[in-house]
Amino acid sequence: MHYRRFGKTGLKLSEFSLGTMRCLGTYDTFQSTLAAAIALGINHIETARGYGNSERFLGQALAQLDEAGQFATGEIPSSQLVITTKIPPTPDAATFAQQIDESLARLQRSSLDCLAIHGINTEQHLDWIIDPSGCMSAVQAAIAAGKIRHVGFSTHGSLAVVKGAIATGLFDFVNLHYYYFFQRLAPAVALAHQHDLGIFIISPGDKGGMLYTPPETLTQLCEPFSPLALTYQWLLHDERITTLSTGPANPQELGFITTVEPQSPWTEPMQAGLARLEQQHQERLGRDRCAQCYQCLPCPESINIPEVLRLRNLAVAYDMVAFGEYRYAMFEHAGHWFPGRKGNRCTDCGDCLPRCPEALNIPDLLRDTHKRLNGPERRRLWG
Repeated sequence: MHYRRFGKTGLKLSEFSLGTMRCLGTYDTFQSTLAAAIALGINHIETARGYGNSERFLGQALAQLDEAGQFATGEIPSSQLVITTKIPPTPDAATFAQQIDESLARLQRSSLDCLAIHGINTEQHLDWIIDPSGCMSAVQAAIAAGKIRHVGFSTHGSLAVVKGAIATGLFDFVNLHYYYFFQRLAPAVALAHQHDLGIFIISPGDKGGMLYTPPETLTQLCEPFSPLALTYQWLLHDERITTLSTGPANPQELGFITTVEPQSPWTEPMQAGLARLEQQHQERLGRDRCAQCYQCLPCPESINIPEVLRLRNLAVAYDMVAFGEYRYAMFEHAGHWFPGRKGNRCTDCGDCLPRCPEALNIPDLLRDTHKRLNGPERRRLWG
């Protein structure tokens, strides 16, 4: 396992972090997954207030590891293990302060290295952060009291919101959705690096394309790598990025880590795999290829046109239909975590057409996407 500097925090984090969102089964499974991650050299564990029993399970498991003598007595040194939890933003400080104390109690910790404000997704959330009476005042009080060492944020927001949050200067790190198959936030990565923020890429295996179970077409294009391994290589090739979240449901899903060795410069097989992906993308989509410029927004019907068409791009180019159905089903059900309405809401107003530099027939493509991807509804893991 290799370790990288986490921006201005100065912490050295393993290139892979253990995210606990999917490990929501029994305590025994959680404990064995945590132990397996630590054995592999993972020193960063990420949980959240909203991840079911995750905080409580983690606190219990860490206490048992201490009792077994796996770590030094008392608080686990940050050089050995770094714990991050996440709490959603609130408009008032008192509520957020109470939730910090609740998370610490569940984790059985007197202090944490990292706290992330979970889901700065809207302009309103930004207002709450900037407001002197908002949740950041509670964070700053917790830092002064020695409860928290570093504060960051996670986001599912637009590029403008993400850049706005970084520009406040209030944060030490950022948790981003940024993947080979979703590069919209590349300018946010650049801005975060400019501000010396630690950059933590969240859910590259799941939200990055459901790469634990890739379609055969994608598997063949990425050979001799798996799609998951090639994606991890692509991300870790970027030295601005500190760590990637791996979200196993059980210890067995951690096995891939030993097969990933970041290569710089790119080896010929890696370059060839990426070239095949790009060629396939262009050839299969042809003139219907959405370039993800976002100039079609805003939509009068609040359709998230670029994201709808991105899912279509992936389904058509790489047969990533299951992933497309998984994400498409979230429209109109996940609020600010995945905003926008489905493609069948199009009224053919034509408002987007003159703004599209590719001259796409956007209404037809929206309807086509709906036919392809409007599968059965799914329950959110943390719902």
